[in-house]
Amino acid sequence: MSAENVRTAYAAKAHEYSTRFGSIDDVHAADQELVREWAQNLKGTAIDAGCGPGQWTNFIQSLGVSVEGVDLVPEFVDVARGLYPGVAFRVGYLEKLEVPGRSVAGILAWYSVIHTPPYEIHRVLAEFARCIAPGGSLLLGFFEGHAIEAFPHAVTPAYQWPVDEMTRLLSNTGFTVVEKHTRVDPGTRTHAAIIAHRIEY
Repeated sequence: MSAENVRTAYAAKAHEYSTRFGSIDDVHAADQELVREWAQNLKGTAIDAGCGPGQWTNFIQSLGVSVEGVDLVPEFVDVARGLYPGVAFRVGYLEKLEVPGRSVAGILAWYSVIHTPPYEIHRVLAEFARCIAPGGSLLLGFFEGHAIEAFPHAVTPAYQWPVDEMTRLLSNTGFTVVEKHTRVDPGTRTHAAIIAHRIEY
């Protein structure tokens, strides 16, 4: 699934998606707490990579963290700017965030890599590693499964990942995994989240 196809698919449903998921009140309390604890430990600026309608970006900024939301879909950026006018948003690619190397303290990638094909995900993780300063942190949310498999997501095909395989990829890209979380909610796929620190070098 190319980035252009993903952008087209989400553009067609951006306003419907934003109505359903564009508020932090729509987010599971455990996820809010995880992101809150992660963000409050950052020592510098953050990027919400794949910010969608901006609810997480606004949430992080409300904690006193300087943050910028970046999304592939211009329609999402327009919605986010309307919902949260005091927060910075721009259009951009996960694999090309267009910030200087080692310039951010943290990147939140909350379900933003789920449409990235397995053979391309190393490019995205390498870009995250390039952007995060040594000692900085990545929080990655995704669908967990026993194997790397595609499935028919409501918007466009997505992928699930075993936590151990995602851990291996992060380790090979210059991160040390410090936390792993999984949760099964009724009627949904298994949720996973990993916090990884950029290796000092």
